[in-house]
Amino acid sequence: SPDDLADLYAVDAVHEFPFAAPGFPPCFTGREEVRAGYRAAWGGSPVTVRDIRDVVVHETADPAVLIAEHVVVGTLPGPEATVTVPGLLVLRVDGAGRLAHVRDYMDGYGVAAARGHGVPDNASGGDLHERSPADD
Repeated sequence: SPDDLADLYAVDAVHEFPFAAPGFPPCFTGREEVRAGYRAAWGGSPVTVRDIRDVVVHETADPAVLIAEHVVVGTLPGPEATVTVPGLLVLRVDGAGRLAHVRDYMDGYGVAAARGHGVPDNASGGDLHERSPADD
């Protein structure tokens, strides 16, 4: 939930989207902006998230910084379609273990597909395709 997510952030945290999709802000500043921003984004999205797959966490030389790869898998309503959005997060935590700074790299074509704008499968790593039994 947006509330559970925001509670992981420091009060003055920054969450950046270097490759922000059209209509998406380049940054959320502060825990409450993270909360409001994700509430609006997730509440306005036609996608139901079904799974987060292929999570790989990479440690760095700085113990306060982690890099995480993941793929969000969801479905669109109506004629059911599966949407996949690969992403990479660079996370910095503060001394209290809260997220202080996040750089969130999402696949823009995957985000467009998740918003219901059909994007060709070969446009990028994200795809939009008809569901099949193999998707379940």
